[in-house]
Amino acid sequence: MISLREVRGSDLDTFWGHLSDPAAQHVAAVTRQYHYDRGHFDAHWARIRADPDVLMRTVVAAGEVAGHVAAYGPADEREVTYWIDRAHWGRGTATAALAALIEIESTRPLHAHAAADNAGSIRVLEKCGFVITGHDRGFAQARQGEIDEVLLTLS
Repeated sequence: MISLREVRGSDLDTFWGHLSDPAAQHVAAVTRQYHYDRGHFDAHWARIRADPDVLMRTVVAAGEVAGHVAAYGPADEREVTYWIDRAHWGRGTATAALAALIEIESTRPLHAHAAADNAGSIRVLEKCGFVITGHDRGFAQARQGEIDEVLLTLS
């Protein structure tokens, strides 16, 4: 059982621990500078927490912060993202969190992308109604090279 709540300042240290996990970074593949540098992390989170167009929620599972989930971007390009701590993988936490988010995010279509070899994330998105609508290649900082990606859409 999970719940979503507003992000609190006290969540950020936990998020930093989740985002800076090298094994999780490798699986996610497409990372940004804020995954590797606490100063960039703090600036990124200050910016997105102040942006009224970003719907960001903390995921709470079994009474602890398990990750975060969000929707962002303009209506015609609105995208979802999520990051769940590795300790909660394989338990349905990501699927439940994303499902809860798309219940409160009314914009459609919603878009997502995942590394083509990230079967777990693709499965989470498909369980929530997303369908693969395309393929792309992109630079994956965590893998120091280009990777295949899948593009998914929820109509």
